[in-house]
Amino acid sequence: MDFKKTNADQSTVTRDIRRFDNTTGNIYEAVAIMSKRANQISSELKEELSSKLQEFSTHTDNLEEIFENREQIEISKFYEKLPKPSLIAVQEFLDDKIYYRNPSKIAE
Repeated sequence: MDFKKTNADQSTVTRDIRRFDNTTGNIYEAVAIMSKRANQISSELKEELSSKLQEFSTHTDNLEEIFENREQIEISKFYEKLPKPSLIAVQEFLDDKIYYRNPSKIAE
């Protein structure tokens, strides 16, 4: 999923918790689903950022050769401006974009 084009809020917002248990029937299950999705998003963003910043890494550890790279700073600033993974996960959950299943409910 492209997290750069998400319509999630940039900061925290007060939400009606009754909207979360509409699909699952259990608020705690909904929070667990959003938490797991936020962890997935966080790890994907971290891997993506690391791979982009890896292009700028130098193989020498000489402090004299370290300098500011304008592109590297711009990439870092862009990722800092993205909504937090938890906010993205909440928005995906409310938009029904998260697939989840509960094995204990399926077995019954």
